[in-house]
Amino acid sequence: MSTQHEFYLQRAAEARNGASEATLDNVRDRWLRSEATWSEMAARCERGEKMRDKLAAEKADQSAASLVATAEA
Repeated sequence: MSTQHEFYLQRAAEARNGASEATLDNVRDRWLRSEATWSEMAARCERGEKMRDKLAAEKADQSAASLVATAEA
């Protein structure tokens, strides 16, 4: 997990805590919207990391296959 992903999760947790401590409805709603936004950013970051890992693995497989094909030729 990247530090950016962890940062987003920490901000979401802070917003969740802010919402639980809020006494005014509009303030609570603002904190909850903030939590939803930070959570979405964390999810988006995680999807991006998984995609990068997948593409790197595919590229490594292609390179290995290319080396095997070259060695056999």
